[in-house]
Amino acid sequence: MEENSKASDQNQFQANFQIPFDYFVSKKHQAIESGCVLGFTDSFGNFVYGVQHLSHKSKDRPHCIKLFLDASGDTLFSIHRVNKGSWQCFRGKESREEELIFKVERTVDGFTRTEFEISLSGESKEGSKIELKMKGSPFKRSCTIYKGDSIVAETSLMHKLGIKKMFIPRSRFRATIFPGCTDHSLALALVVIFFDGRKLWI
Repeated sequence: MEENSKASDQNQFQANFQIPFDYFVSKKHQAIESGCVLGFTDSFGNFVYGVQHLSHKSKDRPHCIKLFLDASGDTLFSIHRVNKGSWQCFRGKESREEELIFKVERTVDGFTRTEFEISLSGESKEGSKIELKMKGSPFKRSCTIYKGDSIVAETSLMHKLGIKKMFIPRSRFRATIFPGCTDHSLALALVVIFFDGRKLWI
């Protein structure tokens, strides 16, 4: 547990670096804590974040909910899938309006192309406004998050270099956070939403 805490501290430190920072996303990793369906590790293999299913949609609970956890198992965000193309993200396990961080709407849902608009919650009277966009292909594990014309984060498949290129299984790929993004956990929560509901994913 102490090692996990150090990994979390390291992530906060890396957020200020002026170079891209890589996380490795996997459904199968020895560091994934019990109950997590997905894990994010750093380049040293340290477990940094995890995703846990809290519930599936039912008559009593209209939303499918996932929890985004830190290395200590504490809940950073709760991600609610409101319907097939709409999500809301709250701080911690709360779902009160004042704890709302952002809303996500899927605007394009094709086999080779998927696009989303992210509205960040503000304290102004105007409320939320669209500040981020996501575009990519879930099948290719390709997701790019934009703020204006700048890239905030992107995901990509990996391969081993050598005489013959060997591709890593699609259940494991890279998520790169670029300089200027001060909240890695929020960007990775958006990655979780991008792949949410895909049969080959989570």
